[in-house]
Amino acid sequence: MNITIKDVAKELGVSYSSISRALNGKEGVSEETRQRIVAAAERMGYQPNELARGLVNRISNTVGVIIPDILNPYFGEIVNGIIEAAKQKGYNIFLCTSGWNGDTESEYLKILRQKRVDGIIIKPADYSRDMAYDTITTPMIIIDRQEDGEIHNKVGVDNEQGGYIATRHLLERGYRHPVFIIGQEDNYSSSQRLVGAERALKEFGLTLEKNRVAEGWFTIEGGRVAAARLFNSGIEIDSVFGINDLIALGVLQYCNENGLSVPEDVGVIGFDDISYAALPQIQLTTIHQPKHQLGRLLFETLYKEIKGFEGQEQTKIRLEPQLVIRKTTR
Repeated sequence: MNITIKDVAKELGVSYSSISRALNGKEGVSEETRQRIVAAAERMGYQPNELARGLVNRISNTVGVIIPDILNPYFGEIVNGIIEAAKQKGYNIFLCTSGWNGDTESEYLKILRQKRVDGIIIKPADYSRDMAYDTITTPMIIIDRQEDGEIHNKVGVDNEQGGYIATRHLLERGYRHPVFIIGQEDNYSSSQRLVGAERALKEFGLTLEKNRVAEGWFTIEGGRVAAARLFNSGIEIDSVFGINDLIALGVLQYCNENGLSVPEDVGVIGFDDISYAALPQIQLTTIHQPKHQLGRLLFETLYKEIKGFEGQEQTKIRLEPQLVIRKTTR
């Protein structure tokens, strides 16, 4: 059985952050506590190779950032916020792009730990691999994940509420036959936004039918292809909720190519409020996420953990999304 940080913490009755600081040679724990933690970790067989390496390869004042897609402006704005906050504290950023590939993400995590970065900020490519994060003692912030029972700090937007607001807006504007285009079916953000959508539908006496949800990809082309699949399925459609703005832009492309008038024939709403959404020729109705603020909060929360004191509690920050009404809905 693989020994994790949870096992060491349970054995000693010490917080996860204290275990992390002790095993990574960080300030914030007494020398006596550090020796007790290291001895217990060695005795229990927890990552003896990392304990032996010490701080030999550490990059001072550097934080690793792993995002799935550098081409999506949503992630670009978050990274800008991280960089701005990091510079104010004298930190550098080591930026990695996973391409939504779990194996690539795992390789980057390995590299960042080998280089002994002070902390890691990550938007997971595959949430089914969450348990692998339990073995990481480097201070780490997970973007957009709010589940209980996990050991790392989390900062993100309230995805369920955002999905609720988006769907309720469509229904309040008279649309009664919405469809939903998500990214990966098991993606945490997508699933939570659908939970919110279902809540809004129930308030209007409607149900979320399986054939009204299409799995695509988090790109414009992914949105266009998924829209074609839905509109060619024979079901009645008068509106589309794209789970992110790129998907929604793909829906607009499909409507333009097929003579569907927006917002009269089809209402379209996205999620993120990327810079493209406000362009005069697009004017996408969407759910705004405070992306720059999110980036700053991610680094500031991580910095507190890196420089924190023994006994610091786990941090969960959930930002509120806001509806931005433009011209793609009635």
